Amino acid sequence: MQLFGRVLALAFGLAAGLATGAASAADKVSFGTNWLAQAEHGGYYQALADGTYAKAGLDVTIVMGGPQAANRARLVAGQIDFFMGGTLDAFDSVKEGVPVINVAAIFQKDPQVLMAHPDQGIETIADLAKLDTLFLSGEGYDTYYRWLKSAYPGFRDEQYKPYTFNPAPFIADPKSGQQGYLTSEPRDIEQQAGWKPKVFLLADNGYGAYSTTIAAQQAMIDQNPELVQRFVDASIIGWYNYLFGDPAAANALIKKDNPEMTDAQLAYGREQLKAAHIVIAGEAETQGIGCMTPARYQSFYDSMVKAGVLEAGLDVSKAFTTRFVCKGVGLDLYKKLAGG
Repeated sequence: MQLFGRVLALAFGLAAGLATGAASAADKVSFGTNWLAQAEHGGYYQALADGTYAKAGLDVTIVMGGPQAANRARLVAGQIDFFMGGTLDAFDSVKEGVPVINVAAIFQKDPQVLMAHPDQGIETIADLAKLDTLFLSGEGYDTYYRWLKSAYPGFRDEQYKPYTFNPAPFIADPKSGQQGYLTSEPRDIEQQAGWKPKVFLLADNGYGAYSTTIAAQQAMIDQNPELVQRFVDASIIGWYNYLFGDPAAANALIKKDNPEMTDAQLAYGREQLKAAHIVIAGEAETQGIGCMTPARYQSFYDSMVKAGVLEAGLDVSKAFTTRFVCKGVGLDLYKKLAGG
């Protein structure tokens, strides 16, 4: 661990030996999120709020996503430096010949869930096939629902009805199910309906996608790998501090960017990320937040080919690099904060 400590100090620009000559200006970095600011982005806001990015020699601007944002396109165009992407995004980039790849996977589990009424005998994810209706977005139908049909026989296209991001039809129909995000919709349903829905996390039932990845252009990786490493490491530290330290400063920045966000929703989202082990699971438990493996990418790709979502023949190795992760960054901090 002494060697790791020296490497981390060097990466963060904290070693005394680096203090020679005039201090250099921080590197300006822009990071585009995939939606409006929320607890699911907490680690990045934490690293900004508590100075972790600054200690790493980075002047970071978080470019918030949203309904009208096109942050993935901005990354491709070189208008931002990093983007909060996903596994399927990375596969699409390979297919399209776009030189953008994942350099870290912050969420080891995709927080996508399916929900059912609590009094309909739905006890497993396979039981959802008994329902008359599943309210799903078009994207959800084309991706994880096709995987679900492949992995759990009995699901049928006739169940599908478009989800308009209004839970009222689901609440009114006990023979229906609805998609959601673990950190959001279950709470919304309980508040509006007065009962807790049955919640099935796809990731705990075989859906192997990484989520909330950090994506970068290949040119950035080739030309400035040291900057990429600093951004990845500082983001990892930010996530440990957000989940297990005091999130108040980060939450204040989140609410500044997204004034509609509430303290109650932020607390709920953060707690769900911890309780369901969204960020710390699998290899991340022993090798640090952000860890990815080639085997995991290949397994998920194979499952999506089987489901007819993706075509066979893709060079999965071009979708990611493990160069910047799985180095144990932040594990000492995690032990200290979590008392483990």
